[in-house]
Amino acid sequence: MIPRLLSSTLQRLAASFPIVAVTGPRQSGKTTLSRAIFADKPYVNLEDPTERAFAQEDPKGFLARFYQGAIFDEAQRWPNLFSHLQGMVDENRVPGRFILTGSQQFGLLSGVTQSLAGRVGLTRLLPLALAETPELRDGAADLDTLMVQGGYPILHAEPVSHTDWFSSYVATYIERDVRQVLNIQDLSTFQRFLRLCAGRTGQLLNLSTLAGESGIAASTARAWMSVLEASDLVFLLPPYHRNFGKRLVKSPKLYFVDVGLACWLLGIRDADVLRLHPLRGALFETLVVSEFLKDRHNQGLPPDLYFWRDNNGVEADLLFERQGKLQTVEIKSGQTITGDYIQAGRKSARFAGDEALTPWLIYGGEEEYLRSGVQVISWKKITPGSLLDLGLA
Repeated sequence: MIPRLLSSTLQRLAASFPIVAVTGPRQSGKTTLSRAIFADKPYVNLEDPTERAFAQEDPKGFLARFYQGAIFDEAQRWPNLFSHLQGMVDENRVPGRFILTGSQQFGLLSGVTQSLAGRVGLTRLLPLALAETPELRDGAADLDTLMVQGGYPILHAEPVSHTDWFSSYVATYIERDVRQVLNIQDLSTFQRFLRLCAGRTGQLLNLSTLAGESGIAASTARAWMSVLEASDLVFLLPPYHRNFGKRLVKSPKLYFVDVGLACWLLGIRDADVLRLHPLRGALFETLVVSEFLKDRHNQGLPPDLYFWRDNNGVEADLLFERQGKLQTVEIKSGQTITGDYIQAGRKSARFAGDEALTPWLIYGGEEEYLRSGVQVISWKKITPGSLLDLGLA
């Protein structure tokens, strides 16, 4: 099994809460990680029709087998589970007694919030962070190859063609899950919508324009986008909420959680094509933003990530609070630092004045250094441990 950074957070929550829930997109490694960390617990897959039928026909008899605890995989498939667990843990609040996993975040979380509030520790497992990929750990990582390959664990653990795998993933998981929730009749229209979303990764989200190009109503586009977001396939980065006395852009930016999936949807099948692709910069930005998102979830923290842009062109690609001040991040895909890059990095922090920390410039090269008040950081060093080594985290 590929070691996962979420492991310590899972163990910490299991020491405090009687129930721990792990959400995330399909095939992100939730089941593998849960069974590895909690190997002493029996495992129950509620997508198994036999187990689910037993649970629905005789819930008390079904749960009597697991009084000491269990891992319930795809827990949202049996909605009554949550109310039954409420009574069991109220009688005996042994920490880490039950582990729940679920791919459809909206299904699992609705049950948790209704029945298990205060009894469950919530975590989210996304595809592999760069620090978790065997290629980066072994020093054999190529940026464009990693971007095309993406971060789903199976693509790094087994000799599977990423092109074939993404084709199957979209057909068997994404389309199936979305159709279950939204009852989509015209699948080709949804496929067009999904590909148009990929073409907008790293850009401001304009649902009206997206709906028009997809040939659907704006309300439909909003519903489809909500499902993609709830399924942890896309992430909407909100603008920073504080007003520094300037006219601000108020629309969120759209990012795919996995850059490899975005590449596949755009028809980018290998690293050579990506190197020359006009959207390479936006895809690199997608990679970097998703790394910060994964880091926050791996620590068990809310994302609290933003961007900044005003109508005068002053912007920060990424923004978050750190040490009581504002950390701005400029993202550039080039391998060589230019004066324009440094100027953009300095400009990204200018709006915050004294509240801004030294701005970061994350780029597609290898070196790290401080230049003209801007901290230059390699894409390989945006992991928590590497930032600590640089004295930045």
